[in-house]
Amino acid sequence: MEYLAYIPSPSRGVIHLGPIPLRGYAFCIIIGVFVAVWLGNRRWIARGGRAGTVADIAVWAVPFGLVGGRLYHVITDYELYFSEGRDWVDAFKVWQGGLGIWGAIAVGALGAWIGCRRRGIPLPAYADAIAPGIAFAQAIGRWGNWFNQELYGRETHLPWALHITSSEGGRVPGYYHPTFLYESLWCIGVGFLVIWADRRFKLGHGRAFALYVAAYCVGRGWIEYMRVDDAHHILGLRLNDWTAMIVFLLAVLYIVLSAKKRPGREAVVEPTVSDGEADGTGDAAEAAEAEEASGAEVSEAEASEAEAEAEHEGEAKDGAEAEDEAKAKDEAGSATKKS
Repeated sequence: MEYLAYIPSPSRGVIHLGPIPLRGYAFCIIIGVFVAVWLGNRRWIARGGRAGTVADIAVWAVPFGLVGGRLYHVITDYELYFSEGRDWVDAFKVWQGGLGIWGAIAVGALGAWIGCRRRGIPLPAYADAIAPGIAFAQAIGRWGNWFNQELYGRETHLPWALHITSSEGGRVPGYYHPTFLYESLWCIGVGFLVIWADRRFKLGHGRAFALYVAAYCVGRGWIEYMRVDDAHHILGLRLNDWTAMIVFLLAVLYIVLSAKKRPGREAVVEPTVSDGEADGTGDAAEAAEAEEASGAEVSEAEASEAEAEAEHEGEAKDGAEAEDEAKAKDEAGSATKKS
């Protein structure tokens, strides 16, 4: 059958710059992380936090998230690496694809907790700030699957069908539902939903993050159902469908209970931050204060020195006058004797 329109797959997912491989999958992950940190930083400052805090904590969260995402994938698809005829070393080849979002979020949250604890910051407030950024990062990261020609759905004749050309790893060339694109668009919608809801309802204490989780799970459920790649099934449903349902219920339950127990939003998200530090002028203000204080000290010292000199001059003058007066008295006494 001749297709009038379709989404082409890249002829290759890696370009070599000399001996250095530049992989499309890795670039998508890196760009997604930068977007999440940039947007999270803006939202954190708007909540009263210090500029740079999001990036500092991301130094902990991102590596933990990558490890967690890979662990989830390897554990749930262990047969791809540890069954007969497979090489277990491939489990470490992250650049070939295979990051489970469930593990990335769970273990990444552990890394974020460590970073937050070191700075005395409540993790729920930090999670609320970065929630939409994570959704946008996922949207960008899913295009890494396009470079690897993976995560597609059933065959279709729709004009936006994805043309798979690779036959590696059991793939069958053909035209399929671009489930990576569906999930990417869904994540963009989730990111904007969280931003709108956070502004409208002033979400706090982790509820913005829980909304992101719940909304993502809804989309992941129907998108996962369309995929045709190998996966474990429980009662006829793919494992990730069950995970999405359980996590969705937990996220909704958290929103309900949290709203009752801690309504509103945190008044302070970074206790050590002053108003000047929050808008990036703290250092300049501190320097100005120090300079002013130093100038005042110098002025006081100069005034004290001038006062001491004046007193010394006054004492010297008084002494001279007393000496002249005594001399005059002596001369008067001598004159009296002579007369």
